[in-house]
Amino acid sequence: MNLGLENKTALVTGGSKGIGKAIAIALAAEGANVIICGRGEEALNEAKLEIEQNGRNVLAVQADLSKTEDVDKLVASAIERYQTIDILVNNAGIASGFDDFESLEIEDWQRLFDINLFGTVRVTKAVIPYMKRAGYGRIINISSESGLQPDPFMPHYNASKAALINFTKSLSKAYAAQGILVNTVSPAFILTPMLEDLLKDNAEKQNISYDEAVQQFLKENRPHVEVKRPGSVEEVASAVLYLASSQSSFINGVNLRVDGGSVATQ
Repeated sequence: MNLGLENKTALVTGGSKGIGKAIAIALAAEGANVIICGRGEEALNEAKLEIEQNGRNVLAVQADLSKTEDVDKLVASAIERYQTIDILVNNAGIASGFDDFESLEIEDWQRLFDINLFGTVRVTKAVIPYMKRAGYGRIINISSESGLQPDPFMPHYNASKAALINFTKSLSKAYAAQGILVNTVSPAFILTPMLEDLLKDNAEKQNISYDEAVQQFLKENRPHVEVKRPGSVEEVASAVLYLASSQSSFINGVNLRVDGGSVATQ
């Protein structure tokens, strides 16, 4: 299948690790020019080298998306290098552990929303004018199953991801006529380095195997993952690749769940 991504320019926020890096690698493998950003310089440089193994030059920009000046620098650097941004993947986000509602301070909510929602808003606001000028754009926002099926813990994270899904739907109605399609991808129980470390730690604490820790987590926290395994970052990247491609030209405003059946509704 020809995805039509050759020489398209894609900006992936949070592209130095986990799902974001897998998305950047997949886009580069299809011939896209890739810009990644992240807060850590070392992780950014390592990701840049790994993505460039696909033979594409990668622009890596250190940026904190809670700061408007960093967002402006990021987008200006991308435009200076490539003149346009065809694809925007808003992947950057944070979580803060399995916090319960009463343990969270208002500052915790504000800090998390400032990245998970407002970071996406800042970058999208900076990129939209270039997409409007080109009459073309693909925006994919990375949410979570927690935005539809929230857990009893991490209420601030759950709420931020729900807001992101709503934000996506609103933009999809506002810009489709100008050639800009906006969609969401919502992963669940994806084996990122962070999750892998958590599962290994749980296994060690309980003196059980890693596989037993995976199954325990599934049973206790993700009972509706019907495939009975974690997803991979590459499986999320494949969904993003499709929505970024020319093959998805009549798909707009959807929330594509990559969750193994975890969300217990249609």
